[in-house]
Amino acid sequence: MSAPYKIYLEEDQIPKKYYNIRADMPEQHDPLLNPATGQPATLEELKSVFCDELARQELDTTTRYFDIPKPVLEFYKMFRPSPVIRAYNLEKALGTPAKIYYKFEGNNTSGSHKLNSAAAQVHYAKEQGLTSLTTETGAGQWGTALSMAAAFFGMDLTVYMVRASAEQKPYRKAVIETFGAGIVPSPSNTTEVGRAILKEHPDTGGSLGCAISEAVEQAGNTPNCRYVLGSVLNQVLLHQSIIGLESKAALDSIDEYPDIVIGCAGGGSNLGGLIGAYMQDSLKGKSDTRFVAVEPASCPSLTRGRYVYDFCDTGKITPLARMYTLGSQFMPSADHAGGLRYHGMSPILSKLYHDGYMEAVSVHQTKVFEAAVMFAKHETILPAPESAHAIRTAIDEALECKKTGEEKMILFGLTGTGYFDMQAYSSYLEGVMVDYVPTDSELEIGFSQLPNIA
Repeated sequence: MSAPYKIYLEEDQIPKKYYNIRADMPEQHDPLLNPATGQPATLEELKSVFCDELARQELDTTTRYFDIPKPVLEFYKMFRPSPVIRAYNLEKALGTPAKIYYKFEGNNTSGSHKLNSAAAQVHYAKEQGLTSLTTETGAGQWGTALSMAAAFFGMDLTVYMVRASAEQKPYRKAVIETFGAGIVPSPSNTTEVGRAILKEHPDTGGSLGCAISEAVEQAGNTPNCRYVLGSVLNQVLLHQSIIGLESKAALDSIDEYPDIVIGCAGGGSNLGGLIGAYMQDSLKGKSDTRFVAVEPASCPSLTRGRYVYDFCDTGKITPLARMYTLGSQFMPSADHAGGLRYHGMSPILSKLYHDGYMEAVSVHQTKVFEAAVMFAKHETILPAPESAHAIRTAIDEALECKKTGEEKMILFGLTGTGYFDMQAYSSYLEGVMVDYVPTDSELEIGFSQLPNIA
């Protein structure tokens, strides 16, 4: 029997617990380090940056499942469960024997998966009695999601948005402000670290690392305020595990299991969430699924970065993480996949990749948009540029199946929609989009400034 186009779980099938992949990892990633002491960051130290529950989740290596708070579950019901969709029309256009499924996370105003963690983080902050939050955003999806959650739970929010993205996507700013949050293009003159970055790089389009530095500084200078982050951290991958848990439940209902799971990779929130439930099987020896991280060739942290300790931000005020990194001082080009412009990668995903549980590829921007346009024409969803990286590799894998005749099952994450990315689409369609790939000497600038930690 043919699988349905869309598989929706019932509302009462929304997962009630988050899955902590660290509980099943054979080896843990190295701990976060306090930059002042060089020693592993303690719970109390993390509580000065993050709200208490999030700090506890960040350090937990043994609790396999965390209950999803009831207020968060009720919030989720407004946009979850999200569908798993069979890409029948794309398969037909490719002439492939492969079966292609995608988990679509764009059915909410933020247009992305980011709302999963935003709701949880704001709830924990509200429960603690905090009154305001700060954050950064790249493409604007996280900033939008967090502004939605902050409005719902009644929290003040300031968003530092990567300047290049703010200029490319002015309507993202309007949406964030509609939900009541303040937004500042980064780097800015509102913080000491922002002013220092502008002094050294006056014409910079900014980076997620810059925006993180400003948001952390602002939180530290604001009473009853904490910083929240939309990617990279263990706590974020924990909340995003709902993506993979729903995917697995939906596909189990039709007796399907992926041979390949593909996700775009910037800091790791979407990819880590998508692969979690299936990676658990792989770590326990129950499957031999391939996991593929797809990143932009313009910011290739996994494929060309180094696995070392580095600052998570450009201003060097956050804890250090051992991860694949291009160096916290790496300044990415004003690439159109703003959500993937981060110099490093989730410590969890970095460890899984380093230990051989995951693969990584980098793709050029024009090939990404070629895939995005093809997908839109056949599946009628305009994908976000970030998501289109996964689409590109899913198409490549399906075409390989066409060559070999193998009927593999491919699952990829469609993280969100691209309606705020029309400047990028226009650039591609008008033939003026270029493929920027940093040279080895350009990457060496970032590597040369890595902290010297054994």
